[in-house]
Amino acid sequence: MIRIAPLGRALAVAAAASLALTACGGGEDSAAPASSAPAAQSSAPAATTAQGDGVLTLGALLPQTGDLAFLGPPEFAGIKLAIKEINDAGGVLGKPVTEIDTDSGDTKTDIASQSVDKLLQQKADAIIGAASSGVSKTVIDKITNAGVVQFSPANTSPEFTTYNDKGLYFRTAPSDVLQGRVLGDLIIQDGSDSVAILNRQDSYGTGLADEVEKSVTSGGGEVVAKTAYDPAAADFSADVSKIKAAKPKAIALIAFNETTKIIPELKKQGLGPDKVKIYFVDGNTADYADDFPKGTLKGIKGTIPGAAAPDDFRKKILEVDPELKDFTYGPEAYDATNLLALAAEAAQDDSGKGIASKLVEVSKGGEKCKDFKSCVELLKAGKDIDYDGISGPVEFSDAGDPTEATIGVYQYGDDNKYKNVGYQSGKIS
Repeated sequence: MIRIAPLGRALAVAAAASLALTACGGGEDSAAPASSAPAAQSSAPAATTAQGDGVLTLGALLPQTGDLAFLGPPEFAGIKLAIKEINDAGGVLGKPVTEIDTDSGDTKTDIASQSVDKLLQQKADAIIGAASSGVSKTVIDKITNAGVVQFSPANTSPEFTTYNDKGLYFRTAPSDVLQGRVLGDLIIQDGSDSVAILNRQDSYGTGLADEVEKSVTSGGGEVVAKTAYDPAAADFSADVSKIKAAKPKAIALIAFNETTKIIPELKKQGLGPDKVKIYFVDGNTADYADDFPKGTLKGIKGTIPGAAAPDDFRKKILEVDPELKDFTYGPEAYDATNLLALAAEAAQDDSGKGIASKLVEVSKGGEKCKDFKSCVELLKAGKDIDYDGISGPVEFSDAGDPTEATIGVYQYGDDNKYKNVGYQSGKIS
């Protein structure tokens, strides 16, 4: 069971306070009940004898269009920054890393599948993406069946923990088992004992909604309404009406870009943040300065997995893309790229299976290092390494999930922009 220390104390002490989560395996906190969940697929296959083609080729499958397009720029920039540093340090296996950018779109299109076809045709050894858990579900079999690593910087659906991925799926974002528990704890700590959940009807939305519900009820609260909506709907009035009828004290809105339509409907029906406490998640905690009148979102809180990007990292990533306004999952994309490169070096093999055979090993248990240059020097000296990244320690379980994570808590001001107000750090074993 994962136990979360009360968030309220952390917020009262300091903006960047960290609270420990303690955990033990199995039981009700597993991604699925122990009696029905498939055995977790190890993301540490035996080392392959194949040596690849000698050039590490990374494909980026990230949102240039669609519901999560706001997440694309920091993720692409994180990859490009890492590749620049890797190549400046001599590349991988003595050759520069090659990158291919593609659009993942969203689940309303077939863009991701077409992009994966393109990347496989161009012999990508690993594909970084998708950002959306729903999109990843549509392409994971195609990628892993081809013997290619899929490494997402932003997937949070608990379903991937036990997915039959042939040991080729990894992620630097933590499962929503954590985010859901932190959000539920936050809602209870803020004094709301009756909660409505309005969520996207997809693997991300339903999975996170289930975790929030567990957290709220275990904390003594009641989920008085739980409504899954069609993200492609033109109108959300009926969904909001169901929430209104339950008379909640708080609403957890688990959404993507459709937030720009749902918030006005909530306000229209008397459920704006000035009337009811509203909470966002990583899919919709974004900059809405240009989307809503001043003060529309004031007081709304949201959660995003990962620590805030440090100032020096922000300066570096802004040199790659000076237009960046949001840094969400940029650190996770940067770390994913470095880990893939280090695993290829450790395996002396740039093939997908070769990389996968060393990803767990380079993430934990050895001499700590924080960037590709220092880590690869240790590898060349015959040392075992433990890469600690910008996004956190990134120590993988055998299922390819981070075993430690930080969840940031944010709050909107009058300008419809969000600022950090606290953190909860978690460890799962």
